[in-house]
Amino acid sequence: MTKIDLSSIQDALKSISPYVHRTPLIYSNSFSKIFDAEVYIKAENLQKTGSFKVRGAFNKLRKLREGRVIAASMGNHAQGVAFAAMSLGMEASIVMPSTASIVKQEATKGYGAEVILYGESFSDALNYAVSQKGYEFIHAFDDEEIIAGQGTIGLEIAEDIKDADVVIVPVGGGGLISGISIAVKSLSPKVEIIGVQTVSATSAYDSFHSKKPVERIPQPTLADGIAVGKVGGKTIEIINKHVDDIIKVSEESIAMSVLLFLERKKLVVEGAGAVPLAALIEQRERFRGKKIVLVVSGGNIDFTLIDRIIHKGLVSSGRIGVFKVIVDDVPGGLHKITGIIAAQRGNILNVVHDRLAGDVPVGKTLVTFTVETKGRGHFEEIISAIKRAELGVIE
Repeated sequence: MTKIDLSSIQDALKSISPYVHRTPLIYSNSFSKIFDAEVYIKAENLQKTGSFKVRGAFNKLRKLREGRVIAASMGNHAQGVAFAAMSLGMEASIVMPSTASIVKQEATKGYGAEVILYGESFSDALNYAVSQKGYEFIHAFDDEEIIAGQGTIGLEIAEDIKDADVVIVPVGGGGLISGISIAVKSLSPKVEIIGVQTVSATSAYDSFHSKKPVERIPQPTLADGIAVGKVGGKTIEIINKHVDDIIKVSEESIAMSVLLFLERKKLVVEGAGAVPLAALIEQRERFRGKKIVLVVSGGNIDFTLIDRIIHKGLVSSGRIGVFKVIVDDVPGGLHKITGIIAAQRGNILNVVHDRLAGDVPVGKTLVTFTVETKGRGHFEEIISAIKRAELGVIE
């Protein structure tokens, strides 16, 4: 049985305060209007190293004081441990699979850690790190000092907003929500604590609803920071005691959320940090009229992928639409369709002809349009106008 309580987290806050930021709790007027609620953002994407992970790392390493530490991570935990070790004058080695992004490898090296590439998966890297002698292994989430450090976010939330109805938290291995739930429930027992996972990695969701640890192999996801195959033994114990619900969100909603943070709040938020907003998108009726805190866990998005994430978000929100038309392959045929799109104030981004498609009759051509619109309703208006003109078959 875990021994973490409110006093453990209060002690952790005293210990780490000289080293980490007290991140702001930001009221979002735009999100509040969109979702008909009172929405606040706990902006851990503005934390040192760009993630909440540094809180737990400092709390753990402060207790060690000396020696060499080792950790396995795909990104945020690596940077948190590396930065904490450098700040405290300790040596750190971080084991990453060879598939870890170069951006995250270099960021970890930049904080002074030795980066060891081993294996093709996180499990390979983890098993290697645990097997190394002469190091203190720093677990990413299933450790009481790590959990207490992450729980300091809950203390800050409780101090900054006295009457929240709901705190929505990303969940991977469970360290973040475990610490936050202990802190918030100890101070405000009526506040709902709701965890969010992606449909691509559901160990915590399945474990919570079956009341026992369940392993699930994560699928590729925009929220790689919470793509954990098995929730922690300590964390699921705390989650079952203090967390009110865990829900799943789609990859499309995550992409839309990353885009919304950029557009409406000018905040860079990684996929894992965006899942609380995705929960509002998918379950807005559940949260309507409530005072809500979204825990934005990090902002370390891979900028080599951000264009794809933004495009996916635009498509998911209906701001970019794709449709196909079979038209007569004669001069002026295409011009009639583009004229309708222009009249409807759509912006054509791309046009692709395919005269050799298998189902296209001779004398016809298949044309694929990619169009920028104001939203899903505007896109449907464009499609309806083309159908009314009887210029081709919409596929």
